[in-house]
Amino acid sequence: MLLRLTEWLAQYWSGFQVFGYLTLRGILAALTALLIALLVGPWMIRTLAARQIGQNVRELGPQSHLKKQGTPTMGGTLILVAMLGSTLLWADLSNRYVWIVVATTLAFGLVGFYDDYLKLVVGNSKGLAARYKYFWQSVAGLAAALALWFTADTPAATTFHVPLFKDLLFPMSALAFVVLTYFVIVGSSNAVNLTDGLDGLAIVPAVMVGGALGVFAWASGNAIFANYLLIPHVPGVGEVMVFCATLVGAGLGFLWFNTYPAQVFMGDVGALALGAALGVVAVCVRQEIVLFVMGGVFVLETVSVMLQVASYKLTGKRIFRMAPIHHHFELKGWAEPKVIVRFWIITVVLVLAGLATLKVR
Repeated sequence: MLLRLTEWLAQYWSGFQVFGYLTLRGILAALTALLIALLVGPWMIRTLAARQIGQNVRELGPQSHLKKQGTPTMGGTLILVAMLGSTLLWADLSNRYVWIVVATTLAFGLVGFYDDYLKLVVGNSKGLAARYKYFWQSVAGLAAALALWFTADTPAATTFHVPLFKDLLFPMSALAFVVLTYFVIVGSSNAVNLTDGLDGLAIVPAVMVGGALGVFAWASGNAIFANYLLIPHVPGVGEVMVFCATLVGAGLGFLWFNTYPAQVFMGDVGALALGAALGVVAVCVRQEIVLFVMGGVFVLETVSVMLQVASYKLTGKRIFRMAPIHHHFELKGWAEPKVIVRFWIITVVLVLAGLATLKVR
């Protein structure tokens, strides 16, 4: 929106041409999303508290969590509002990738919103039935996959790239691309949702991974840098960097209120949406494996749940004291802030490893 305005104003003063630079718009998008979150956050928290839309804590969980009972939830709406508002202001709205990532994020956010609504407003403790939640996630994931396939205008946009190897490329058929994209988006969405169990545990890794994917988007959209770095050049995907910047800004704004002890939780509306956003961006920039590496904390949380369930069903024994694994460490005596910060540190290392693949070939 503002891009078109500044292009028109540039006819009268050339200084407005600076807004055409992607990096500047990315910075402004992050700051705008941060400002929106900080301004809207207090009002949203008061509104959620007034309507008694608060966290329901399970008695089977760590006893330290009982004090969180009633903490306002569905704060992920704040993240989505900040991201959407800033994206509409600073992104090139004629870019198809922008609309695909925005639509996918909002679709998963809507699924999470309805699930939270049933649990916290209607009073249905189970929320949206798992089969229905997975069905609508699948619909949104497949829609994103098909949109990316049918709008692809270059072979690089549908080729599977293996990091560290400059010549290890696998052109994919329509079926292979759709299946891979589906699992990346839906899997990432649920992985972030499983991680969202402690104050700030999910949002900081999401911010760091989202920021790193923004770097990949910027480089992949630039033919010169893509060729130099030997990464796939996908024309137009650089604009996704603005979207990633809004994720960083909105996430930091939400963290202001979500840091320990949290004033608000993101709920499924935020966790499902952020996970889907990371997944669809990774597919757009052709860095699915790098997402797996940088999002290692999300992967660890998901695998811990899978192992716990499989072990209990097969042997009747549990591997961890409680899953996801962050609860295991809590029950071992780690203070909640210690678990959170250590998982953040792990994410920093993994994100740096992912970024290193930009040049190591």
